[in-house]
Amino acid sequence: MRKTIAALGLAGILVPGWAGAANIFEKVGTFDGQFLKIAVGARAAAMGGAFVGVADDATALFWNPAGIARIDPDKSEISLNHSNWPAELSFDQVGYVFHVRHIPGAFGVHARALSMQPMVETTAYQPDPNIGTGRTFDAGMMTAGVSYARSFTDKFSAGVTGNLVSEGLAEFTQQTFAFDVGTLYDVGTLGMKIGMAISKIGSQIKFIDRSARIPIFRVGTSMNLLQTADQRLLGSFEFSHPPDNAERMNVGAEYAFKKYVFLRGGYNINYDAEGIAGGVGFHFPVAVAGQANLDYAFTDMKDLGGAHRFSLRFEF
Repeated sequence: MRKTIAALGLAGILVPGWAGAANIFEKVGTFDGQFLKIAVGARAAAMGGAFVGVADDATALFWNPAGIARIDPDKSEISLNHSNWPAELSFDQVGYVFHVRHIPGAFGVHARALSMQPMVETTAYQPDPNIGTGRTFDAGMMTAGVSYARSFTDKFSAGVTGNLVSEGLAEFTQQTFAFDVGTLYDVGTLGMKIGMAISKIGSQIKFIDRSARIPIFRVGTSMNLLQTADQRLLGSFEFSHPPDNAERMNVGAEYAFKKYVFLRGGYNINYDAEGIAGGVGFHFPVAVAGQANLDYAFTDMKDLGGAHRFSLRFEF
């Protein structure tokens, strides 16, 4: 009798877990445009991707469009980002945030792409990877968009981005439109901010003969854990809900010394292929009225190796 009760108790513990695992497994493969998940910016990546509640530079065009409203209205900002991705892929992004006189708020434009070098086409009858059929093919994904954001009070801002998403594999191509919306709220204590963003809202994307969903929901917060005249320690936390996997969390921190040297670290929690992250950054003048930031980040991709990111931001 005791063995029966123990067995039933064990089943009661395991079955919900199996059911949850089954639900997660059912969602695998239901998300298209996987490159849309790749983090933009070495600064954000080094903080473990916990950036929706920070979003205070031009990379906010990816993380939370509401953040571009916080950029100095007398300044413009350009962000250039490059990542060496596993499998010899390259991920590149450019973003530009600017203001238009007499129009409140900020505007932004961006483009990003995941690309590969051409590969030799092979078949079952011509399998030689150096010769194949004598033809080559490539694949790539890209998105480009326009953003607008404004502050409605001294604590609350909101933004929206319209995106064109394009995918290509050999002779197959597919395009779709999607929108990002985001909000950013200043709590007012210890520099605390709360950010929320829903990315890639729109119709399902269909590639060849299969449709899939693409929206991602993020919510997060950031606050100053330390603030002195020469030093600052910024902490951030983020929760995300992808449509094709279990919920994820991101935690990160940024230490700044005299606003010129930055040390960053973070962790991607419950990710299949991303774990600990870290990086450094440097701020320096480039002209009488211009400033620049050079940032580097490394993310442990577990069995896939590591991802190196490089970013350069100009404010003028």
